[in-house]
Amino acid sequence: MTKGLTLGFRAEEFYRRVSEGKFTGSDGNSLDAELGIEKILEELQLTKKSGKRVFIIGNGGSAAVASHTVTDFLNKGKLSASTIHEPALLTCMTNDYGYEEAFTRILSTVAGKGDVLFAISSSGQSVNIHNAVKRMQELEGTVISLSGFRYDNPLRLLGDLNFWIDSTDYGVVEMGHLFLLHHIADRFASGTK
Repeated sequence: MTKGLTLGFRAEEFYRRVSEGKFTGSDGNSLDAELGIEKILEELQLTKKSGKRVFIIGNGGSAAVASHTVTDFLNKGKLSASTIHEPALLTCMTNDYGYEEAFTRILSTVAGKGDVLFAISSSGQSVNIHNAVKRMQELEGTVISLSGFRYDNPLRLLGDLNFWIDSTDYGVVEMGHLFLLHHIADRFASGTK
């Protein structure tokens, strides 16, 4: 077996890539990781106090990350959080409006001013995610993006706050996003900034 596929090597790679993940604001300027996390925690606190909602979207493995995060946000943080990829709803919207517009159409009905959207895409290239982000911004909501792969991927430039992992390994990027979101849920539930 090559070293690159050993558990120890992959664990070290995961640690390095996630701990070196980059936060940027909507202006593209870098933020310290702890400041980025604090900004997310503040946004979630404001969302909870104002009775607003949190939506989390992704495709494939990122949809699984979204579902897990909703569970943590609801259970631990008592946030009004949901995914919008329930199969019957998503396939209806996809059939009627096309996959690139499915999340956008759903958000147009369920989201509003002051709500938060976590948009997850490992590659940052998913057009349906980009369109949902733009729609959420039109609704005057806040967008937090999570991506990986290329530094200049389109999603990384769209959110109010963006987290990017410098890796092209789906396992590292998807689990890195899950790790970050789990960390945020734990800190939110404990009241720790």
